[in-house]
Amino acid sequence: MTNDNRSAVVLSIYLNTRGFAFVVFEGHSSPYDWGVREMRGPQKSNGCLLRISQIIDRYAPDVLVIQDISEQGTRRARWISKLNGSITELAKDRGIPIFAYSRAQVRAAFDEYGGPPTKQLLAQLIAKHIPAFEQYVPPPRKPWMSEDRRMALFDAAALALLFFRSTGNSVG
Repeated sequence: MTNDNRSAVVLSIYLNTRGFAFVVFEGHSSPYDWGVREMRGPQKSNGCLLRISQIIDRYAPDVLVIQDISEQGTRRARWISKLNGSITELAKDRGIPIFAYSRAQVRAAFDEYGGPPTKQLLAQLIAKHIPAFEQYVPPPRKPWMSEDRRMALFDAAALALLFFRSTGNSVG
């Protein structure tokens, strides 16, 4: 951290097939900005990287948290894997430490709340922890429905909360 008078700024980014979601935290349960960005077209990856770069420039995070999509982590589409690598390089170039967690690690962290959580249960648990997110919990999805775009917001928040839990709320 550059300033001892403020809490660490943690940026969590979750990539999905529609684009990405991000949550900016200042402290364990203090998100102060978040969003879901959808990108379309053949330049989707470049568009995502540009927007993520702008978010990093705007908030100057002390830490970046992303999904682990390495061989040992979570399998994702090829373009998402490449974009994740580009984000990692962007963060390294700017001297931002990176923490990555797999889907299995996230599920295990929330296991204590009654077994492996579904994405719906995970969203509800996060909304209880972060009241500002209550309004974003989508209704339970039916088998024929696509996943609600807001679910990515909870995936990003889950990564950040796992970071706080894993590091004991400390950065650096």
